[in-house]
Amino acid sequence: MTSFRLNAGGVVDRSQPLRFDWDGLTMSGLQGDTLASALLANGVRVVGRSFKYHRPRGVMTAGPEEGGALVTTGRGAQRVPNEKAPMVELFDGLQASGQNAWPGVRFDIGEINDLFGRFFTAGFYYKTFMGPGRGTWAWMQFEKLIRRAAGMGTASREPDPDQYDIVHDFCDLLVVGAGPAGLAAARQAAEDGLDVMLVEQDFALGGRLIGSTETVEGQPADQWLASAQSALGSVRVLTRATAFGLYDGSIVGIYERLTDHLASPDPQMPRGAIRIVRPRRIVLTTGAIERPVAFGANDRPRVMLAGAMETYVRRFGVAPGSRAVVATCHDGAYSSAMALAAAGISTTLLDARMALPPALADAARSAGIELMPGYVPVEARGHKGVRGLQVGRLVDEGSLARSEREIACDCVGVSGGWSPAVHLVSHRGHKPVWSPELACFLPATAPEGVALAGAARGVWATDAVLADARTAAADAVAGLRGKRRRKAAERPEPGGWETPIQPLWEVRVDGVKLKSFVDPQHDVTTDDVRQAAREGYASVEHMKRYTTLGMATDQGKLGNVIGLALLADSLGQSVPETGITTFRPPYTPVPIGALAGRARGTHWQPERRTAMHDAQADDGAVFTDAGLWKRAWWHPAFPGEPLENAYVREARAVRSTCGMVDVSTLGKIAVQGPDAAEFLDRVFVNGFAKLPVMKCRYGVNLRDDGIVMDDGVTWRLAEDEFLVTCTTANAAKMMAWFENLLAFRWPALRVHVASTTDQWAGVAVAGPRARAALERVVASGDVSKDGLPFMGIVHARVRVTDGEIPAMIARISFSGELAFEVYTPSGYGPALWKALVPSVRAEDGCAYGMEALGALRIEKGHVTGAELDGRTTLDDCGLGRMASTKKPFIGNALRHRPELSRTDRPQLAHFLPVTEGEKFSIGAVVCREGEVKGHGIGWITGVTVAPALGDGWLGIGFVTGGPAAWEGKTVVIADPIRGSEVRARVASPHQFDPKGERMHA
Repeated sequence: MTSFRLNAGGVVDRSQPLRFDWDGLTMSGLQGDTLASALLANGVRVVGRSFKYHRPRGVMTAGPEEGGALVTTGRGAQRVPNEKAPMVELFDGLQASGQNAWPGVRFDIGEINDLFGRFFTAGFYYKTFMGPGRGTWAWMQFEKLIRRAAGMGTASREPDPDQYDIVHDFCDLLVVGAGPAGLAAARQAAEDGLDVMLVEQDFALGGRLIGSTETVEGQPADQWLASAQSALGSVRVLTRATAFGLYDGSIVGIYERLTDHLASPDPQMPRGAIRIVRPRRIVLTTGAIERPVAFGANDRPRVMLAGAMETYVRRFGVAPGSRAVVATCHDGAYSSAMALAAAGISTTLLDARMALPPALADAARSAGIELMPGYVPVEARGHKGVRGLQVGRLVDEGSLARSEREIACDCVGVSGGWSPAVHLVSHRGHKPVWSPELACFLPATAPEGVALAGAARGVWATDAVLADARTAAADAVAGLRGKRRRKAAERPEPGGWETPIQPLWEVRVDGVKLKSFVDPQHDVTTDDVRQAAREGYASVEHMKRYTTLGMATDQGKLGNVIGLALLADSLGQSVPETGITTFRPPYTPVPIGALAGRARGTHWQPERRTAMHDAQADDGAVFTDAGLWKRAWWHPAFPGEPLENAYVREARAVRSTCGMVDVSTLGKIAVQGPDAAEFLDRVFVNGFAKLPVMKCRYGVNLRDDGIVMDDGVTWRLAEDEFLVTCTTANAAKMMAWFENLLAFRWPALRVHVASTTDQWAGVAVAGPRARAALERVVASGDVSKDGLPFMGIVHARVRVTDGEIPAMIARISFSGELAFEVYTPSGYGPALWKALVPSVRAEDGCAYGMEALGALRIEKGHVTGAELDGRTTLDDCGLGRMASTKKPFIGNALRHRPELSRTDRPQLAHFLPVTEGEKFSIGAVVCREGEVKGHGIGWITGVTVAPALGDGWLGIGFVTGGPAAWEGKTVVIADPIRGSEVRARVASPHQFDPKGERMHA
C-alpha cells in the first residue's frame, strides 16, 4: 500500500508510531494523528458508503462537518457507530471499521442501488408506499426491507460498560473555540482578572494556525501559538470538549471526551462528562465552516474541501495525493493551494473569477501553481478515487459552464466559501442574516451577555480576527464591572479578502446530465432540491424533510447553504427571501450515556424500599418495581416456587383463611386546619364535611375536565385533621396538586398539607380469619365487629418481640374480604411485620404480594391506575352514584359534557373465556364477533386466575355500553401483537360477593 506521509512537516510526533486496525488490516500512524489523517497516510481511499446509493466515500473534511468518512470504532459492548474519522484521535491499538456496507466498504453489494438512482429521487419513499391497493399488508412487507436497509452503523445491543458523569461549572467568561480568536480572547480576559474557561473540541489548541507557516503579529504562527498558550495562566482549558448547546439563561452544555483517546484508560475514569456551565458572559469564537461546490461526481473519494487538504498537509504531514486541482471562487483557498505546492504536490488552481487577487495570484505563480481564471470543475472522473477532473469555463457569473478539457489528477480540493458557525446563538432563536457581499449567513444579534468574534462573525484576516476577539473580551470585562467600552475599540467589519467572492453553488453544463451532490451522506443531489421545488416544497423546512438534506449526522454543515441557494434559484427568489432552516442542539452528537450520567441501571432513579422490605426479603420474598418502590411480588412457599403457582395459592389463602400484605407505598397526605373538611369537599366527588371523627371514607377526585384523576380512602382523625391515602403511582402528583390548589386557587382556605407517605408503615390483614389473626397481637384497642365497624378507625398498641408499639387500625377492604389496615410509625415497621407473620400463619394464612393483590381486586371489580388511565369517567368505572348532587367539586361541571355522558361509552366489565383453559393478555382489544379490526369496542386492563370464581381465567376492562349492553353476550378479545383471538363472555364486574357481605362480616 502506497504511503502518502510526507518526509517532513506537520506537528505529529514521528518518533512515536502507533498501530491501529482498519477493517481487519493492521496499519500505522503517528502520535498526533486522527484516524482520518492516518488512513490518508496509508493510502486508504474508500472509508465509507453513502446512505441511499452506497456510493464509495472517502475523507472529505478535517472536522465535525465530515459527511463521508463515517466509521465504527471499538468492539463488542464498546462499539460506537457513525464516528467521524477526522474527529477520532488515533491511539495505539485503535480498532475501526467501515459501515453501511456488505461485505465491506471496498466492495459493497449495496452499490447496485446506484444503478437505480433515478427511481430513488427525493420523496420516493412517500410515493412508493402510497396509492391504490397499497394497504397494510403491502406496507408490512416494505417495512421489513426498510428496517434492514435503514440506518448507517450498527450500535451494540450489549449494555454500555462505560461510565459517564455530569459536572456543574461556573465562570466569569466562557470562551468557546480555541483557535487564534479564542486564545486571544481568553488571554485578554484572564489578564484583566476574570475567571475564564476555554473549551475546544479538538485535542490541540490553535485551530487553523496549527502547522501554519503564516506570520501572526510579526511572529511565525507556531511561535505565536506557543506564546499564546503559555500566557493562558489561570485559564481553565478543556480540550476534546464540544459546546453542543446554548440554552435559556446562557447555560451552555458541553460534552467532554475523557478517555476516548487512551489505549488503556483507567476503568474507574468516566468515558465522558456532560458539563453544564453557567457563565456570566460568553464569547463564541467558533470559527467558520468551509463549504463545497456541487459539480458532477463531487462525492468521489479524494474530492475534499480545500481547507481540509491544507490541514492534512500542514498539521499532519500527509499528502492527499500527488497531483491536485484546487477549485474556488474566493481568496481564502489560495493558501490551501500554496500549502499543497510547498509540500511538493503538483497543483492547479481553478478560480471561477476572471479578476484574480493580484498579490495572491503572484504568490501562487511563484509557488509553481498553474492558475486557470474563469475555470470551474465540471465532473470528477474515477470510481473509488479520482483519476481526473473535467473542467470548463463559466458562460457567465451564474452556474452554467462550457466543458473544455480534462486535467489528470488524483485529488481535488474544493472551496465555495466559508459559513460562520452561528449554531449556538441560533439555539436561542437568533436567526442569522444573509450577507450578499460575503455569500454567507452572518449572526444578526446575540443573546444578552453573548458575543461572537473572529470568523464566527465573518472576519477572515488573522490580524482582524485577533483584534475582534480582544475587543469582545474587553467588552465582557467592562460589562461585568459595570463600565462602558471606549468608542475607540470598534469591531472590525466582516470580510477581509483582497477580491470579492463570486458566489458559486453549482456547476452545470447545458444538455449534460451531471450527478452533483449537496448532501453526500444522504445522497441528496441538486436535482432532488429542484424536484422538491417543482413539487411544491417551497418552504426550506419542507424541502429539508422531503429531500432529507441536512438530516444526516453532519446536520447540514456541508450542504445546507448550497441547498438553500439552489432552492432560492429554483423558486426565482433571493436567499434571504427563501430563509434558513432552524439550528437545534446538539451541535454534534452526544452519547445517550453521557446525558444519563450516573443515572443508569439501578441508579437511573432512586430506589425506594418500605420499612418492612428487609423483613420480607429475609423470608424469601421476590420483589418487583412499582414506580420507584420495591414491592413484594410474591412470597414463595418453597425455594423456586414460580409466580404462576404462588400468587394463586396466596389469593386462595386470603379467600379461605387470611393473608397479610405490605401497603406502605400507598400515598399518604396529612391535611390539617380549620378548613380541611371544606377543602376535601371541593376536591372529592363525595362529601367529607360530615364524616365522623375516627371514620374512613372511600373517595374519588376528578381533573378539571371531568376525567377521574385518582381514588383512595380518607381517614378523619380529628375535626381539623385528615389522612388522605391515594394510589402509589399518583402519590407525588396528588401532593403537588393539593399544594397548587391551596397556593393559587383557594389561598384563603386555612389548610396545611404535608406528605407523610414515608412516615407510616402499613400492613393490610385480609380474609375470614383476619380479625382472629389481628387479635393475637393487639395489646389494647378493640378490633371486634362492634368495636371496629366497617370503615372505622381505632388507636391501638401491638405486641412485638421486645414490648409494644403504637398503631392506628382502620377496617378497610381492597380485596372484598374482612380486612384491616394497620399503620405504625415507619421505625416500627419491621417489628410490626415480624409480629404479624406468626399470627397470620397460626390462622393457616400467609403473606401475599402484588400479584395476588391484583388477583383479589380484579375478582372484586375494584379499579386501580390501570383503569384510571386519564381517559375514564366516574360512570365508565361504575362509580357515578358516588358523585354528590348537593355540593360543587372539581370537574363536576365538565363531567356532564355530552361526550362524557354517552351511555355507549366503554364501561367497566368482567371478561371470561368461553373455552376453558384459554387466556388473553393485558392490552388486548375487545371486538365484536366478526369485526376483529381497528380499535374494537373496548380493551383489557387486567387479567388473573380467579380462585374465587372457580380458578378460571378472568379479565377486567372496558366495553362499549358496559355490562348493561353486553352482559351474557360474547365478544372476541384480539391480541394482534401476540397473534391470538379468544372468545369471551361479558359479565358484571361485581360477580364476587356483590352485596359486600364478606367485607362487612
